[in-house]
Parts: sequence; structure tokens; C-alpha cells
Amino acid sequence: MISLHFLLTALVVVLAPGTGVIYTLAIGLGQGRWPSVAAALGCTLGILPHLLAATLGLAAVLHTSALLFNAVKFAGVAYLLYLAWQALKSDGSLSVSADRQADSFWRTARRGALINILNPKLSIFFLALLPPFLSGNPATATLEMVAMGAIFMAMTFVVFVLYGLFAAQARDWLLSSARIMRWLNRSFAALFCALAGRLALERA
Repeated sequence: MISLHFLLTALVVVLAPGTGVIYTLAIGLGQGRWPSVAAALGCTLGILPHLLAATLGLAAVLHTSALLFNAVKFAGVAYLLYLAWQALKSDGSLSVSADRQADSFWRTARRGALINILNPKLSIFFLALLPPFLSGNPATATLEMVAMGAIFMAMTFVVFVLYGLFAAQARDWLLSSARIMRWLNRSFAALFCALAGRLALERA
């Protein structure tokens, strides 16, 4: 049911840098090890609604409804721009600074979840990714989709935690330079703005 081809495809998708990876790296650099784990968990949980939508066929509804798609999309755009602002503010939730206090575990996780929840392309992505790997037996199709979704989420969490721990490990070295911190904050802000612009151009 779970093929090597699916595992390799899922791993390539998870490893590719995206919004969740950038968020996790920003948290790891700005707040340290445990907040980066919270970020990874939040981004992983944010995938769940889209996997359920793909499994239940709701992704097709989103794909065909321009109004619903655009409503979620522009909410996502606004949220990414908000994160860009948070990276630029000296006391923002994504700012990288030497005296930055870590946010609560669940607040960090919640922000990560919203990043993925407010990306309508994920539902359509999973609707395209998972069905080609089904066995072709209608009686087990739902179970197979759930199993592949669970494996994809587990891989996402592990890979994102590794990204976050790597960033947290580099934190002490980076925080020794005010110039590097300014560069990081501006870079994260620019990346979130670019991601917001790309999302704004997406079509159902």
C-alpha cells in the first residue's frame, strides 16, 4: 500500500524549502530549540485540514469555487504580510535579537498552523499527490489516503524539527553580530513578502 516511490516523492516535497520551513528557521534562530519544535509541530498540524479535505473530496469543491478559494487565499496573503512585519519589528514575534524572549509553545505552534491552514493550494496539492499512489481498490481507498497522509505529516514533523534544531544550533554564533541580526530580519521579512506575492498570484 505504501510504496517506496511514494516515500521518496513525499521526502522530496517535505525537504523543499517553503513557508513552513522559513517560519521554523526564523523561530529557531530567534528563540531557540524548543520554540523551533513548536513551530514544526504547528506547521505539521496545519497540514491536517488539507489532507482531510483531499481525502473527503472537499479539495475539489475548493478548486471549483473561485469565491471560497480567493477568500482563503487572501487571508493567507494578509497573514504572510503580518509575519513579514513581525520580522521587521524589534519586538516582533519573528525578530532575531539577542534579548528576544521565547513565546509560549502553543502560541508559536498556532502561528505555524495558520501558515498552512490559510494556503488553499495545499488541499489541491494533496488531491493531486495522493491518488496516483492508491492501489486501485475502492474499498480501501480512504484508508490508504489516511495512511499516506499520516506518513506525510510524520515526515514533515521530523524534517522540520531538524531544520529548526539546525537553526537553533547556529543561534549563538549569529547573535554575536548586530549586523547579521539586521540582515536576517530583513531577509525573513522579504521572504514572507515574496511568498505573499506568490500566493496572491495563485489560481484555483
